[in-house]
Amino acid sequence: MTLFVGTSGWQYRDWRDALYPSGLPVRRWLEEYAAHFATVEVNNAFYRLPARETFEAWRERVPADFVVAVKASRFLTHVRRLREPEEPVARLMGRATGLGDRLGPVLLQLPPTLRGDPGLLDGCLGCFPPGTRVAVEPRHASWWTPEVREVLRARGAALCWADVLSRPVTPLWRTADWGYVRFHQGRALPWPRYGRTALAAWVRRIAGTWPREADVYAYFNNDPHAAAVRDAAAFARAARTAGLDATRAPARVPSSA
Repeated sequence: MTLFVGTSGWQYRDWRDALYPSGLPVRRWLEEYAAHFATVEVNNAFYRLPARETFEAWRERVPADFVVAVKASRFLTHVRRLREPEEPVARLMGRATGLGDRLGPVLLQLPPTLRGDPGLLDGCLGCFPPGTRVAVEPRHASWWTPEVREVLRARGAALCWADVLSRPVTPLWRTADWGYVRFHQGRALPWPRYGRTALAAWVRRIAGTWPREADVYAYFNNDPHAAAVRDAAAFARAARTAGLDATRAPARVPSSA
C-alpha cells in the first residue's frame, strides 16, 4: 500500500517557523512544502478555480513524484448542486489536467444541505474522463444508502472517509480499489490537534480495509497553528510503524511555532 500523506493547502502564514523558514518568501513555499511532503490537496480551487496556466506552473515547481489532489469548484457542488454537470466538470478537468502526471484524485465535497440522490451523483460522475479518480464527501446522512454505495462502486469512485473530532462522520465503505481520507479537526490539545491514539486507530482502519497494492490518500485540513503539519508528520510515522509505505513527511516540526 502507498499511503500518500499531506495537508489541505500549503499557503498558511501561521506555518512560518513550523514548516517554512522565517525568511523564505511566500512565492517559494510550494517548493519548500514539496521537499517535506509528496502530496497536497488544493482546496482553494473550491473557491476560485485556477487557470490552466497556474496548474501547469505548479507542475513545473514540484518533483516528479509529487501528487496533487484537487478539490472541485463550488460552482459544481454548491451552486449547481451536481445538476447540469457537463460544463463545470469539463472546465475543471480542462484546467486541472495542466498538472499532467502530477494530477491525483479530484474531491467532490457536497454541501451539507444536499440530500442523497443516487441518480444525480451518477450523472455527475459519468462526466469525468475515464480513469479519473474521484472521491466524494457527502455531508448529509441521507446519502448513506445501498443505492449511493452502488453508484460509487460502479463508477470506481471512492467514498471520502471524513473525521471530525477524532471519529468518523461517514460510513467506512470501501467503494473503489483506492481510498481517500480527510481529517478536519481533532480532540487533542492544543486545538485542533489529533492525539496519537486517534491517529493509530485510523492507521488500523486503513490497513484493515485496503490491500497492500492500493493507493490511499490522506489529508489533514486542521490548518490553524500548523496542526495539520504536525499531525500529518505524526500520522506518517504511525503508519510506518505499522508497516505501511507512507510518503515523506517532516521528521520533526518545531513545537514552539
